Amino acid sequence: MLIHQLMKIGYIVVLGAIPFAFVQTGLGQDFINLNFEQATHLSPVPIGQYGGMVPIANALPGWTGYLGANQVTQVLQDNFTLGNASIDIIGPNWTNGIIEGDYTVVLEEGVDPYELPNFVNVNASISQVGLVPVGANSIQLKEWGSVDFTVSFAGQNLALIPIGVGSGYTLYGADISPFAGQVGALTITELAGPHTVPATPDYFDSIVFSLQTVPEPSSVVLLVLGGLFCCWQAKFARGSVASSNR
Repeated sequence: MLIHQLMKIGYIVVLGAIPFAFVQTGLGQDFINLNFEQATHLSPVPIGQYGGMVPIANALPGWTGYLGANQVTQVLQDNFTLGNASIDIIGPNWTNGIIEGDYTVVLEEGVDPYELPNFVNVNASISQVGLVPVGANSIQLKEWGSVDFTVSFAGQNLALIPIGVGSGYTLYGADISPFAGQVGALTITELAGPHTVPATPDYFDSIVFSLQTVPEPSSVVLLVLGGLFCCWQAKFARGSVASSNR
């Protein structure tokens, strides 16, 4: 609740003034396209219009997509479904929802399009196999949406915690140090809910491996509370000044 309140007022929490150091390996098995900016051969959709299906190999190089257990060959560009599960890429001309850069990925859980007319909801996920850099202590990503999602490595869910908020996203982090130097599948999944409940898409962007450790959840709560308190103080001060000038 606090995080969404902070997002609404546009306050950005920066964890410590300690810069995050990011790591790369260059060993030939690196994860690629973690910021989803390497889309190729996608025709820009005119502003105000909706796009259609495009090959996943063009939209999300390096990634494999799944709706339930079915691997997909195409994803939607600048478009959404009306209840079916789907994987979407928005950009470069999309005006609402891009978290960073030109492209953002959207996962929509929903009705399995491969099992119609049976109305069974399934997960939507993207995955790729790569090497977690040696020395990496955390993985971080920016997200906005339903928050009913998981991030896993080599089949094991990572314990994500919110470590900051920005304009239109929450920054999540998880301890990746037990997997540093290992090769495995990194998977992001939006979890299916009851088919009677309208699905809320999840937007994802800017995945990075960092040398910085993830703070304890209690520290994050205090940081968010501190940020919210500062916002309230600033708002109260502006109100007091305005009242005194009447």
